[in-house]
Amino acid sequence: MSDTHNSKNQIRLPLLLAAAVVIGIWIGSSFFSTPGGNSKYNASIQKFTQLMDYIEHDYVDSVDTEELLEESISQMLDKLDPHTVYIPPQDRALAESQLRASFDGIGVEFNLLRDTLYVVTPLAGGPSEKAGIIAGDKIVKVDGENIAGIGMDNNQVFNLLRGPRGTEVAITVLRKGKDDLIDFSLIRNAIPQYSVDAGYMVDDEVGYIKVNKFAENTYAEFKSALEKLKEQGMTKLILDLQNNGGGYMSAAIGISDELLSDGMLIVSQKGQGTKYDSEARATKRGIFEEGAVTVLMNEGSASASEIVAGALQDNDRALIIGRRSFGKGLVQLPFDLKDGSELRMTIARYYTPSGRSIQKPYSEGEEAYASDYYQRFISGELFSQDSVHFNKDLEYETTSGRTVYGGGGIMPDYFVPLDTTYATAYVNRLFASNAVKEFTLDYRDNNKYLDEWDFEKFNKEFEVTEAMLNQVIEIGKNNGVKFREREYLKSKHFLVHLIKAQLARDTYDDNAFYKIYNQTNEIYVQALALFNNPDLLQDKSNSLLLQKR
Repeated sequence: MSDTHNSKNQIRLPLLLAAAVVIGIWIGSSFFSTPGGNSKYNASIQKFTQLMDYIEHDYVDSVDTEELLEESISQMLDKLDPHTVYIPPQDRALAESQLRASFDGIGVEFNLLRDTLYVVTPLAGGPSEKAGIIAGDKIVKVDGENIAGIGMDNNQVFNLLRGPRGTEVAITVLRKGKDDLIDFSLIRNAIPQYSVDAGYMVDDEVGYIKVNKFAENTYAEFKSALEKLKEQGMTKLILDLQNNGGGYMSAAIGISDELLSDGMLIVSQKGQGTKYDSEARATKRGIFEEGAVTVLMNEGSASASEIVAGALQDNDRALIIGRRSFGKGLVQLPFDLKDGSELRMTIARYYTPSGRSIQKPYSEGEEAYASDYYQRFISGELFSQDSVHFNKDLEYETTSGRTVYGGGGIMPDYFVPLDTTYATAYVNRLFASNAVKEFTLDYRDNNKYLDEWDFEKFNKEFEVTEAMLNQVIEIGKNNGVKFREREYLKSKHFLVHLIKAQLARDTYDDNAFYKIYNQTNEIYVQALALFNNPDLLQDKSNSLLLQKR
């Protein structure tokens, strides 16, 4: 008789599958109750409790039932939709902080370079700036513990520097030109998080606003930027939502409200019953209800971005320029669990004013859903509008009768193909290795003449030289990026432009970055071309949308 030894996975998999069958019912009972009870639910809950009891006390090997339960929850939720997720207690704080208007910390923008925490800039008004920490300082100790050269990641840095407001943290920095380390004692405070990256006038008429996510304070930031641009004479707006993955629906509604006339439908949502059914309409006089608007989107624009784009497109208020958006039309609601964890569960679908759902299919499973970008790439959709196919049964009309489609993202009114002319794996690796960021920060710190230049002078006169490019290449080699001459030559022009844009950000601000970077952004460039020549649009009704109202 042979003696067999089960591997950990062989032990766990049958248990996970068995637990996942009943755990959904068990979780559901925590949130929902049925009048008079439900015998099927009760029996299944009892079965699950009995199953876990047997595993705990009678299974041949020692099993961490708590870990088993956590994994079973995730497996069960995978059977629903891609956006219903379980967030364990230890991950909840970080997940929630991404969309808050502020977090509690020491107030620095940082980067991990050469396995060292490098201060890019202290945030204005924050504890670090007030204490005297400056750009270029290297944080080597936190509360007396060495953090340099130990392989930390960004999450570990967040955990060290963030903490409850009012708590004290000791920071030790190495400053260029100083032989001795410098100690600071900081009191953590509220640090604002911004979701409007840029807001500036392109010329005398066109204003540009870049929104990177829809967070707690996004609407207020957008409104402030919109007011400033209008005061500067803006009559045409470019709203950039490229690669904006979404966030709070309320922020999307607020932004749409500033651009739509009173009473216009913005978005509606419908659930299984009527509990979560609702609709939102423009309610007041918006700041920019007149004047041409274009919205920039691509395959990375999702959720709340699609609410804004769908509302403006369906109401014939704006032209959408770029490529088909991601296609997330599901609404999640957070449910608290007793142990501090959270279930973010899909409770409804949202619909644009014309009545279309833009949620892309997910019936083929998580893997197919996650590989959607790859499928778009190989099908040619990212390069040719003719490769995009819509179901004629999901055809809808805007208020003026223009045809739009449901079933998978917002299709732009003007398609802009993905430009891969300068894209190479070598340049991607350079950026991933932080080689460009490392160079620009060092250059800024070692060339104080830039402090005497304003952005206009920098934009006109600064040139990225061959010597600078060679430095970036060498930094890349030191960071493990092998030099590939053919790819470098193909991407050289693009690399020069990005180095200059990154240096502008490090020296000035995010507006400076986008003023330079957008010169190579094909969707942005096309939006400006259409503003200057609306006749480029074949559809006359689309051309009219670009005229001043």
